[in-house]
Amino acid sequence: MQQTVKQRIYEILESSNPSDLLSLIDDWGVTILIILDVSNFILETSEEISFNFNNFLGNIELISLTCFTGLYVLQLWCCTADPRYEHPLWGRLKYASTPLVIIDLLAILPFYLKIIFPYISFLKETDILRLLRLLKLIRYSESLQAILQVIRTKKDELLMTLVTVFILLVFASSVMFFAERDAQPESFQSIPAAMWWGVVTLTTVGYGDVYPVTPIGKLFGAGLAFIGIGLFALPAGIIASGFSAEVQKRKENESHDLPEIPLENLSPMPSWTPEQKQLVKTHVEQSAELMNICIEAAKQKFGDKFQDEAIVRDLATTLYREALRKFDL
Repeated sequence: MQQTVKQRIYEILESSNPSDLLSLIDDWGVTILIILDVSNFILETSEEISFNFNNFLGNIELISLTCFTGLYVLQLWCCTADPRYEHPLWGRLKYASTPLVIIDLLAILPFYLKIIFPYISFLKETDILRLLRLLKLIRYSESLQAILQVIRTKKDELLMTLVTVFILLVFASSVMFFAERDAQPESFQSIPAAMWWGVVTLTTVGYGDVYPVTPIGKLFGAGLAFIGIGLFALPAGIIASGFSAEVQKRKENESHDLPEIPLENLSPMPSWTPEQKQLVKTHVEQSAELMNICIEAAKQKFGDKFQDEAIVRDLATTLYREALRKFDL
């Protein structure tokens, strides 16, 4: 009984199933709570709002913290229902070390650290970790999950682009340091200082606070700006193409993921009268040409996938059920 309850709670907390009422309530409840808590954190930074609504904002934070803490404890309790984390101790430690659960812990940790160590001043700055609660939305958003999947899939290409950008940044900053150090010793006093100019130039932001003044510096800076436009477009293009492919793959999976219905579960052949049999026979004969057109269209759309026996069986099953429904047989 306890294992059944634990399994059910784990399914509600870990999955997002729109057809499950409790899972839907959990998704919307946590999402609304995250939005309220982050909005509360933002409003607290305004002295006027914080002064006038101090108690109200404090209550929202307390309610949010209580709920998030309860969810975290509940997740650690029920995670052993998953075979991957079935060990009472090591399974929970393994589950607690997963990225999303670590984010859940970091989001509530600052409050308890300030209670345990009230005299450590720098802990006040850990409130920024409350914004990590926004990342909890990944669990309930298919779009965010798709982006993470794209990053995992394209990690080699993105890493290669990142290494290229770093090499170019070091090279550009070094050249600009030697070109501008005599003319602007305060702005280009070292290669690390020149890297700020390299970053804003490569990203084509160009704040204008640091810029070359020597002819060779201007020439090199102009060339680097053109290179930056193309170079920084690479990661965006990689992610965009990967995201498009991921969305298309999900659409194809949804369209091909027809429920497999065992033949024994199909409705038995009804006892038809001679008139009904003749009606069906006539309809089938008249629809033969239409069926051929449908099959040819399916072959053109799905290609070799249409030859898959499972897909043909699912299509035949669906047509059979639709025929029974249409003729009310």
